[in-house]
Amino acid sequence: MNSSTTVRTARRRTLRVAAAALTAAAALALTACSGSDAAAKPASHSDTANAAVESSRAGSSAGLPGTDVQASAGAKADAKAAATGKQSGSAHAANGGSAASPVRTQRLADGISKAEIYQLGDQHYRAKIVARGAVLATMETKGHDDGLDANDMFVTLTLDGQVHSWMGGGHQGPGTFKLAGGWTAKVTKVGELRYRAQIIGHDGVAATLEANQHDVGLDANGISIVLSSGGVISAHA
Repeated sequence: MNSSTTVRTARRRTLRVAAAALTAAAALALTACSGSDAAAKPASHSDTANAAVESSRAGSSAGLPGTDVQASAGAKADAKAAATGKQSGSAHAANGGSAASPVRTQRLADGISKAEIYQLGDQHYRAKIVARGAVLATMETKGHDDGLDANDMFVTLTLDGQVHSWMGGGHQGPGTFKLAGGWTAKVTKVGELRYRAQIIGHDGVAATLEANQHDVGLDANGISIVLSSGGVISAHA
């Protein structure tokens, strides 16, 4: 081999080595760039959502403090509502208790019965007629006096809660009858178990009582008057 051939062969080998070196360097550069891009690439929406779901699951499983705070707040709200309801119920019970106890008890004219008198409001009273532990009748003022004929014992309950009772003295209507206190009663029948009584004084008709399947009563200047649904009228000073 001559010197000229030797020189060309050496040059080719040198070029091949250089090319191989350049190729390796380029490969390393590409690998480095690819790694940088992968590191710098932001997380996708899907990756973020998945991470949030996993974080939520982990938080629920571990019992996050925030969850405990919300549960505690809910429990406190429930307890407060229960306490409010209890107080409201207590207030209702207290209001009912005032009507459940009579303001007084009064013995009646027959010597056996008594009237338990309850105040329900302003000029609103109820009287239970009780004998031997049993309630025989109930009277109530609703804007007017009330009356009762209890087997020839007559009872009135006035707007101010006063009870008056007496025995006998009844007149069977229809008819015109003289009553205590100088009053005259003109009793007429207007229907079945329905009677009307005009209470007449010196100046004419002062009041009218009408018993419609229910006894009625009246305080007429201190004179107690009862008209029964059967047409019996009685008065007592």
